[in-house]
Amino acid sequence: MGELVVDKALCARAVETYGDMVLRLAFQRLGSQADAEDAAQEVFLKLLREKRFQDEVHLKRWLVRVTLHRCADLRRSAWRRHTVPLETTAWPAFSPEERETLEELWSLPPKDRDVLYLHYYEGYTIAETAELLGEKANTVGARLGRARKKLKLLLEEGMEHG
Repeated sequence: MGELVVDKALCARAVETYGDMVLRLAFQRLGSQADAEDAAQEVFLKLLREKRFQDEVHLKRWLVRVTLHRCADLRRSAWRRHTVPLETTAWPAFSPEERETLEELWSLPPKDRDVLYLHYYEGYTIAETAELLGEKANTVGARLGRARKKLKLLLEEGMEHG
């Protein structure tokens, strides 16, 4: 398709195409719909300041990386550490089946959630997930295996009690 030059039209198309993905990713990192919406808005505002991308794949990967970084910044902020979220049970842009699994996913540590989410919900390979997280593929593969086992145990426990 060729190089993509960022302008208002491209940004609007990116919001239409990837807005739900960015929102879901931010929500699974932050646990608050309001914080996720703020993070997503900041990601797309940052997109307007970018000049160009190699192609659509580069744009999508950039959006994922910037979303992860913005969420990490928000999680580290002093303001966030000293506030209590108003809600943590609203799951935007997810189907009811996804919500059930996401509730169990949320109980895992953030690094485990990231690899499971990027691999299964966004469809990235282990190598792509590793690149997005800035880690080695072997590390991500091992974490994915451990996280899958943890999630499976949580889901089995849920079925036994539910």
